[in-house]
Amino acid sequence: MKVKFTTTPEGELATIPRAEYERLVMIAQEAEEDMATARLVARAKKDIAGGVPLLPKDVVDRLANGENPIRVLREFRDYTQAELVVAVGITQGYLSDLETGKRKGPLELHQKFAKALGVPLELLTPIAVSLEQADPQRFARRKKAVAEMRQHRR
Repeated sequence: MKVKFTTTPEGELATIPRAEYERLVMIAQEAEEDMATARLVARAKKDIAGGVPLLPKDVVDRLANGENPIRVLREFRDYTQAELVVAVGITQGYLSDLETGKRKGPLELHQKFAKALGVPLELLTPIAVSLEQADPQRFARRKKAVAEMRQHRR
């Protein structure tokens, strides 16, 4: 490898060929992936020891393929929509909209799903949104009402 060293006021710099730089970047990315895999394996071992169930391969494959995690995990737990809506306190229409992607649910709701389904919240957070994003019309009405109250105070 051809390396050129240059001294600057900030310190010594090494200049390397672009191909070598790209090779080192690839090695660094692989190392990060390996560390992430090691963390997942360590967590799985901890979960197994703590009694948290692992997911079957077909469930993991469905999640990895981008299927809606609420539906996948509900079906894995053999819940009907009616049973899950009672467990989390929402309407069946709302659950249907969440499962089809027509609506997004807030993190607080996904916490209820995780608890009801007995799964880690991390499986549901990718589809969670803020309360304002989950119900923009409600927040628009609230913002308007607050503005009106402030105007009446003047």
